[in-house]
Amino acid sequence: MWGNDADRKHRLEEILQREDQLDSDSDNERDHPDGPDDRQESETKQMEEELVAAMAVAEGFCVECKDQESFYSCEECAEDFCEVCYAMLHRTGNRVRHIKKEIFKPNENNSATLELPSNSISESTSKGSSLSGETLIDLPESKVIVSSGSSTFGDWVTDRSKYIPMRLDLTERKLLRLLEAALNVSEYTDKVDILSYTSKAKRIIHQIKDLCAIISGLVVASDYRRGQELFAEKSFEDNEEFFQIIFEIGRRHKIMNPEKMRSAYGKLMYLLMDSTTDEIESTLGFSCVTPIKTVHSYLEERDGLDVLRNDLVADATKEIIADGRSRHQIQQEIRKKEYAIDVLSRKYANENLTPDEIKVCLYSIGDNHSFLRTNRDPCDKMLKYLTTYFKPTTAEENFSLAIRSGSQGARLTHNHETQYWYINQTLNLWREIAHEMFYLWMLSDQDMLNNDYRLRDTGQGLQRLQSCPAVSKAMHTILHKAQQKAGVWVGSSVIHLGDSNVPNAFLFIDKYNQVARILNPIILTLEKIEDIAKDEGINAYIRDSFGGVTNLRKMIVCDFFRMAFDGSGADNFFSAGSCIDGRLTSAWNWCSQIEKKPFFPIFLLTGFTGFDGETWS
Repeated sequence: MWGNDADRKHRLEEILQREDQLDSDSDNERDHPDGPDDRQESETKQMEEELVAAMAVAEGFCVECKDQESFYSCEECAEDFCEVCYAMLHRTGNRVRHIKKEIFKPNENNSATLELPSNSISESTSKGSSLSGETLIDLPESKVIVSSGSSTFGDWVTDRSKYIPMRLDLTERKLLRLLEAALNVSEYTDKVDILSYTSKAKRIIHQIKDLCAIISGLVVASDYRRGQELFAEKSFEDNEEFFQIIFEIGRRHKIMNPEKMRSAYGKLMYLLMDSTTDEIESTLGFSCVTPIKTVHSYLEERDGLDVLRNDLVADATKEIIADGRSRHQIQQEIRKKEYAIDVLSRKYANENLTPDEIKVCLYSIGDNHSFLRTNRDPCDKMLKYLTTYFKPTTAEENFSLAIRSGSQGARLTHNHETQYWYINQTLNLWREIAHEMFYLWMLSDQDMLNNDYRLRDTGQGLQRLQSCPAVSKAMHTILHKAQQKAGVWVGSSVIHLGDSNVPNAFLFIDKYNQVARILNPIILTLEKIEDIAKDEGINAYIRDSFGGVTNLRKMIVCDFFRMAFDGSGADNFFSAGSCIDGRLTSAWNWCSQIEKKPFFPIFLLTGFTGFDGETWS
């Protein structure tokens, strides 16, 4: 590598001289501790400490790839490798004869059941950072949130956990990718939901077996050993549990991530809907459906429900958002959350429930809080814009909310005050629906899999018309709560479910998942107007065209409140869309005309990419 012998000798002398120089420098520093090199000495010590910390973090990982946990220890190499790297490096030559030993991973169950006293501090958090008693002295006290109907936050979260799906682990995410790949190439609805004289039952069975065969092939291709164990000399009936698990993973993932599986989820639910009929299930020989795994059911099976009743759950599942707070405050909340998670995971672990499993449950509840912030909070923000810029009794010049039927596409006639309360009630109703979305989703899953359907042309192609008793009952309860809160209800109270407007529970859920897609881009634009106005050219454009930043904001929200709530969501010209579902369709009509608005360039300047998450063109 260094050339001839002279080059190697010269290189060796340079290395020795450098080491002698380092040794003499260290001797001088010891002889003169108070000299001018104190700063350099402290920096050297700091670098050494950082190196030791880095080595400690890397301990237990493969020396080759450095990002996977070590699985084998090679005695001849005296190094630890992950399973893949060991096989790659020891496949040929003398290394084939090296002796390997599987690295023992200590089980945490023995220490997990120890109950920590309330004033003790764990040596490490879930992320590995140390916490001392002094670190937590300045942390704010926990606030126990009391909801209406529950005495403590623990009681509320215990009840709500019945509808919170469990977060997917690594193995489940691998299966999810296989399921999505199979559904993307499946033509299930194209082959089944058609008018044909052939037997529908035969078409359904053929398509279900075809999808199961695709999934089986993908499993074998991704993990040959696992595929052999599952499918070698076995039928689909023998792997009933596997198919139930993989289909349940898809349903659970969609609830936690409504923006995912936009087309694949419909195929999945329609397939499962058909598979539950007696004729299809008896012919297939196995069931494709199993209940969705929730936080409550998971902990109940393992005798761990007590963890949800502990007041520390409020800290352990809290979502930490900057919101203009200092870095010190954010770090305090992070440490407090990590400490709460660590205490709960150790205190309530038992022989059936490991600390890591408790952490996954807490993270899943935290995912629910994140969902609410993304889908429910936009309604609160739009309500704040409504109450800030408009008053119900007086209408500011050029900013009246009044609409008249036949003018600018409106199908309702409201004066300023009536329209104000109509908007207020609609946003509050959307907020309540978003707050109970996980509950409604579980009910829709139940309705779709337990009720018969019939194909019908609704004006938007053939749709599965199906009754939705559970979702309908829950929606009427939510509507009644919103009406009581409002006092006087403006508009129709009809909830379309199981008819030509909303044929089944799947379309109902898909419809109300669009609320956040409508409101979030508008809110982001309103919040970023001040940032783009810092540019002199853009500020001049806003001032000359719209009369300033405040006037521009009022113009945008006024146009949205007028034209997005004008009743244009009816299915024909003679019906006003003031029903519960027509209000949402009216808002979508406004979104489809956004490029015609005079303030559309402002949307583009703030980074607007469309209401459907796609790049605007």
